[in-house]
Amino acid sequence: MSSLTISVIQSDIFWENKEANLAMFEKKIWSINEPTEIVVLPEMFSTGFTQEPMALAETTEGPTINWMRSLAKKKNIVLTGSIIIKEKEQYFNRLIWMLPNEKMGIYDKRHLFSYGGEHNHFSLGGKRFIASVKGWKINLQICYDLRFPTWTRQQIKNKEPEYDILINVANWPEKRSHHWKTLLQARAIENLSYVVGVNRVGVDGNNILYNGDSAVVDPLGNYLYEKEKVEDIFTITLKKENLQQLRDQYRFLDDADEFLLLENNS
Repeated sequence: MSSLTISVIQSDIFWENKEANLAMFEKKIWSINEPTEIVVLPEMFSTGFTQEPMALAETTEGPTINWMRSLAKKKNIVLTGSIIIKEKEQYFNRLIWMLPNEKMGIYDKRHLFSYGGEHNHFSLGGKRFIASVKGWKINLQICYDLRFPTWTRQQIKNKEPEYDILINVANWPEKRSHHWKTLLQARAIENLSYVVGVNRVGVDGNNILYNGDSAVVDPLGNYLYEKEKVEDIFTITLKKENLQQLRDQYRFLDDADEFLLLENNS
């Protein structure tokens, strides 16, 4: 069975300064010396979690996506993180899944953070995006999505789980870090999947503090990696046989309720 190597970058973010952030993240990505296949950046990595999409949004042919396309190709990695995209007069908090062959997939954030006013500026996504790499199925989500278990729940098809890894990219505030850590573990346990959560550190332009707490959690809820408060780059190799062994031993998904997750293009 295959293995998959993932690098997470927990970093501070320059507030609404794309040029500085792209230069900073490029330096960090090139500093990863060990072989890696996927590099994960935080939510809105080029701007911070801003509510100014009119001033900062790009199209899918904008400089940040072109930067991701070039870097993924040169480094021979899948590069992912979310940015602000304008499409048909709507703004989206969009996760970009950039492949080294310059093709990409997208996921638009489904659950907009109304407590912080995100719903007033952005349009919500309607479809999940599950990527495939080396036989691994990867469910991609953004920050606040983590609070909504139905959106994350495995749908069993032909007795096979829908995905093997959940990746969540975030700007999750320090004052609710306990929620973040608990929900990462819960999503791993209930879906018998690995969970990779990548959050930022530092203080943003709204004076909100971020504690990081980026983590890799195994399907039983155990932490394989966790880092708080400081910038960090961490690389881990996950083995498919370990996942399969756990799923064979703990066949909890066999008893799961059947349900239909309604998706749309709104």
